[in-house]
Amino acid sequence: MTGSSDEEDDYMNMVIAEPKEIVKETSIQRAARKKKEGEARAHIKSKQEREEDEAAAREAALAKSLDSSNKGFKMMAKLGYKPGSALGRTADARTVPINPVLKEDRGGIGHDAEKKRKFREEAEQEAKKVKVEEVGYRDRMRMEREEKRLQSQIFAAQKVTERLDIEAETDQDDSSGEVPDKVPIDQRPLRSINVLWRGLVRYRREKEAERRMKADLQTSLSSKLPSYDDADEDDEDKLAYLRKRTHTEYVDDLDEVDTELEEFNELDVAARLELVVKYLRSKYFYCFWCKFQYPDAEMEGCPGLTEEEHD
Repeated sequence: MTGSSDEEDDYMNMVIAEPKEIVKETSIQRAARKKKEGEARAHIKSKQEREEDEAAAREAALAKSLDSSNKGFKMMAKLGYKPGSALGRTADARTVPINPVLKEDRGGIGHDAEKKRKFREEAEQEAKKVKVEEVGYRDRMRMEREEKRLQSQIFAAQKVTERLDIEAETDQDDSSGEVPDKVPIDQRPLRSINVLWRGLVRYRREKEAERRMKADLQTSLSSKLPSYDDADEDDEDKLAYLRKRTHTEYVDDLDEVDTELEEFNELDVAARLELVVKYLRSKYFYCFWCKFQYPDAEMEGCPGLTEEEHD
């Protein structure tokens, strides 16, 4: 009884779907549909659209694995292939096929690889060139800094040599008891000055002469030059004319050729500095690196002749 009652309940609770009402297509809708279908059939895809469709279909096919209905899959299955396993004897072989790379340009086989190789070599050469230029630039800057440092050192050494030479000359005059009419250094002939620091005096005289001439040109040019004003005469002509008219005690020998000084200046800075340092040590027992004058030639306590020995 219970079973029949349940079956009766099930029968009574059955839901019978209402038949779908078929909506008839109106003539206007049918005409619009046929027009749309005709336009779709008549539309000829462009080359770009066809290529895009082909690429999409190709990507979809490559992304999909072979199913069991494929002839190639059936042949592989007969040879022992199982889906998800690797081909070959080794277990770590590829489980995913190599993705084909389509050639879309007109270059020959291997042409692109050759172009890439040449481009890579050119890029490497350019990188090496930049690196060499950077190294060369750093070396050049280092040499320039070293040159400036040595220039400042020889300038300081020449000043010390000038001072000690003048002091020695004064002490010699005092010991003799005579009071000679000494000519100041800046008024003596250049060739009478020690060549080791003669360039220092010459540089000082040239700067002083230039300063005086410019000052005279600016302040008293109108009173010293002829009264007429030549429009074709430039400032250099006026400066040269003023130099002839303005007398200084030392300007006369600045234009003379000093072969000894030229030969000394042709030496590199390090060689000139070495000569000055040796002169100070041999004559005055003075160490330029220690900045100290020793009492005798032994110079006890001085590490040596070079700067490196004093580091």
